[in-house]
Amino acid sequence: ESTCLNATPKDDFNGGHADPNLTYAKELVAIMGLDKKGQKIDTGDKAIPSFGAAADGDGDRNMILGSQFFVTPSDSLAIIAAYADAIPFFAAQGGLKGVARSMPTSGAVDLVAKDLGFDLFETPTGWKYFGNLMDSKDIYGGTDYTPFICGEESFGTGSNHIREKDGIWAVLAWLAILASVNGDASKPLVTVEDIVRKHWAKYGRNYYCRWDFEGMDKPGATAMMDKMRGDTEANTGRTVGKYTIATADDFTYVDPVDGSVAKKQGIRFLMTDGSRVVFRLSGTAGSGATVRMYIEQYEPSKDKLDLDVATALEDLVKIALELCDIKTFCGTETPTVIT
Repeated sequence: ESTCLNATPKDDFNGGHADPNLTYAKELVAIMGLDKKGQKIDTGDKAIPSFGAAADGDGDRNMILGSQFFVTPSDSLAIIAAYADAIPFFAAQGGLKGVARSMPTSGAVDLVAKDLGFDLFETPTGWKYFGNLMDSKDIYGGTDYTPFICGEESFGTGSNHIREKDGIWAVLAWLAILASVNGDASKPLVTVEDIVRKHWAKYGRNYYCRWDFEGMDKPGATAMMDKMRGDTEANTGRTVGKYTIATADDFTYVDPVDGSVAKKQGIRFLMTDGSRVVFRLSGTAGSGATVRMYIEQYEPSKDKLDLDVATALEDLVKIALELCDIKTFCGTETPTVIT
């Protein structure tokens, strides 16, 4: 019983925030020996569990933690795909066939898909796009991409077992992976951190973070997005700091299953070295707008896999803030939440 936190259903989520991230799941994060930035903290003489996981109110999203170690949702998706044969659902069907990620999610899973020969899809944010891919054969009479795994950077992971994001399933997938690499009880425990670091050593590391600016003035935030959208052609080929923008665009998705087109799905700045800066705008009536800024830097060098995330992304964050000029449009450069 002591292994479960906030396990009694309550209408107000016990006064807390339902999102399973480093900021809002602070009780679990502290038990796992981390702060809200994912940095190690001193826990004194208290034993730190080897595995921790959090879910939101309805259990469809998940956060995976090792002892003093945070697994980003993008890395979690990539690692589950890489170890798919350890998961009975996939193994029983002859192995994984297809993977998909939302556009803002890091490209970590892309490297796994290329290596292992999976069909790969980059979709707009929204589970319906994953659903179409999973229904391609049964509903549309098209190509069968299943068994299939999909995920998004906002802590959502799922597969075609229910066609929706399923946080409990993702936690069980990680437990299956841990079991598969710890078959010999006489040997030291292979930890969550060990699994992730081995993955980075093979595929490189996608340093990644998301800055959320919540409660922004909607007209200002909209004007900022419109300005970036209008400047995509001028920004393509531009050098900013040590980066050169290979492509600046507004992401458009053509669904390979039903041919539908989704436009204005996020402003992207794709650098020549593989780094990315992405901006999206969301919001609900009466709550202001939320500007989401996604920063990604791919690092293939084995000598640079242990950098602090904030340090690794510092230069790119400065460039991102310059490109969007959010302080002019929204009055701040300080995010509400960093994940």
